Amino acid sequence: MKSLNEDLKTGNFKQIYLLYGEEAYLKKQYKERFIKAMLPEGDTMNYAYYEGKNTDIKEVIDLAETLPFFSERRLIVFENTGFFKNSGADMADYISGGMPDTTYFIFIESEVDKRSKLYKAVKAKGHIAELGVQDENTLRRWVQSLVKKEHKTMEPSDIAYFLNKVGTDMENILREMEKLVCYAMERDTLTREDVDAVCVTQITSHIFEMVNAVADKNQRKALDLYYELLALKEPPMRILFLLTREYRILFHVKALLKQGYGRKEIASKAGLHPFAAGRYMDQAKRFHTKELRETMEEGADIEQRVKTGLLTDHLAVELFLVKHSAH
Repeated sequence: MKSLNEDLKTGNFKQIYLLYGEEAYLKKQYKERFIKAMLPEGDTMNYAYYEGKNTDIKEVIDLAETLPFFSERRLIVFENTGFFKNSGADMADYISGGMPDTTYFIFIESEVDKRSKLYKAVKAKGHIAELGVQDENTLRRWVQSLVKKEHKTMEPSDIAYFLNKVGTDMENILREMEKLVCYAMERDTLTREDVDAVCVTQITSHIFEMVNAVADKNQRKALDLYYELLALKEPPMRILFLLTREYRILFHVKALLKQGYGRKEIASKAGLHPFAAGRYMDQAKRFHTKELRETMEEGADIEQRVKTGLLTDHLAVELFLVKHSAH
């Protein structure tokens, strides 16, 4: 990201950019900033946008060969074309063969194959930036800056609480922060009570809290959280799937903790966001390995009993929670 910001600041642009990764908010932000910086406002003559897997490469190349109209450059933006997974060989040949100096490309993709011909061609001629899910410190600093921009304050512990509740998706964080600011319009400080009052808990956080309640043997809370999810129209079998998945993650994290791994390694090996890894490490310490294994097996067993009609889905999940949160 550092070099993207540098290019935007200096106006010295690479001819081709590839922005890829899971963080949709950052991809959208950089796309808009580059378009604004590379073309005069309202210049529709020298701008083209292609989206989706049916993008016609021949049509794109014809346009790319056309000189810009009273401007120093022509900009073509591509989004989610799948060119970097397959079908991008012709585009790679065109880029490597020498495209006009006045034509610029920006590719925005969710996934890329780094072995693909097109990825290598773009790497040789332009700049590639992976915009993945941001780490805990980056998200905390960003939330802090959003709060400051609104001339408000928020305790670091309350920012952490807010992120635990709304998740790590930046677009969702922004939406929830807007709600929070509007709710506390008359006050200078945003509190965790405000967060509880207006912010929507992500289902993954809800499930996490449910497992916490089970660990605490707080049956009432575990069931209340379950009924809340049902009220939000979450299907019982999806809730059971997510609960079982949660126990599977805890089982994996517990095994890695036993092997002496730290948070960073556990996040990488278990495929978790570092922000979530810390929470799972704390939670895993509250369970015995045998207990986690048995709970996972029982989740699979209950699923089978629902499928064969021995139990209704609503009751199955309720019995699962009652059993594991009993003293």
